Amino acid sequence: MTAAEFREMTLAELEHKEAEAREQLFKLRFQISMGQAEGVRKYRATRKDLARILTVAGDKRRAAASQGGSDG
Repeated sequence: MTAAEFREMTLAELEHKEAEAREQLFKLRFQISMGQAEGVRKYRATRKDLARILTVAGDKRRAAASQGGSDG
């Protein structure tokens, strides 16, 4: 997925996607240890997706904090 697609999601959806990506990485590590080459490609793509998710989620959290913190 692209970062733009992740930006359209809510924070709760991003947290759900993060959990799915982490679980997928866990499973792919076993495939890699078994010597399946296709696991390596999927592992790299999933790692990049996870990084995108974490970046967008962090941006959303900072934006929410700056909106809430400027009132007081």
